[in-house]
Amino acid sequence: MTDDLSFPTSLGTSTADEIRLLGKDLTADLMGTVGFGELAFWLVALRRPTPSETRVFEAVLVALADHGFTPTAIAARLTYLSAPDSLQGALAAGLLGGGSRFLGVTEDCGSYLHEVLEAESSSSPARPLPTDDAGWDELARRAVADTRAAKRFVPGLGHPVHKVRDPRTPVLIRIAEEEGLRGPHLRLFEAIGRVHEEILGRRLPLNGAGVCGAALADLGLPVEMLRGFALLARAAGLLGQIAEERRRPIGMDAYLAVDRNAVYVDPEAER
Repeated sequence: MTDDLSFPTSLGTSTADEIRLLGKDLTADLMGTVGFGELAFWLVALRRPTPSETRVFEAVLVALADHGFTPTAIAARLTYLSAPDSLQGALAAGLLGGGSRFLGVTEDCGSYLHEVLEAESSSSPARPLPTDDAGWDELARRAVADTRAAKRFVPGLGHPVHKVRDPRTPVLIRIAEEEGLRGPHLRLFEAIGRVHEEILGRRLPLNGAGVCGAALADLGLPVEMLRGFALLARAAGLLGQIAEERRRPIGMDAYLAVDRNAVYVDPEAER
């Protein structure tokens, strides 16, 4: 390093003889001691999570890892079909599909809940956060009503497959409760689940990916980074999808099913 040039970092550095990460000796202090989920949390938050935080965080990663033949998985498999020499391309193709309809709801829901809570605590006069279900329900009613009046959707309500109940939702809430980490974001989202039908006129399930966003926000992780954790989880699932594509390929069948059933439509006939 020259005397007049430096690039500060709190993450990793290395010399010819040593690699340091988060201020620790990688080989002596971290390898074989710190789990990958724990390390991912630590790298973002710059603090080592407690065992309870690690359990909730890793439950979220497991909940988001793989959901079968989703668009992200299909994109990864078809890219691998087209370029089997580019594993990184197939993995990236799947990750690039993580957006507002798939995976992005984790961040969208966490951010929405955080905004509601911030507005409540910064209102004039400032209102304390609720201490019981009745108080959370009242806050949820105001939030859902305001969102509907603004002609917006409440992120995390509804699921394209799980129409009645997302099986991940009660499990994540239970784990957070067991670890003493069922905080205000989860409380508010649960309340939205209880009261939204009164305002919207129909009942929708709490999306498990939305619950993941609430749980991550309750861990104190920055809400603007929550989609990154969803992508971290899905990277493992996509790697599994690509490995299965190698063992038992379906990419060619998926491609041919679309290609052989393509029907030409005269654009003039549609006008």
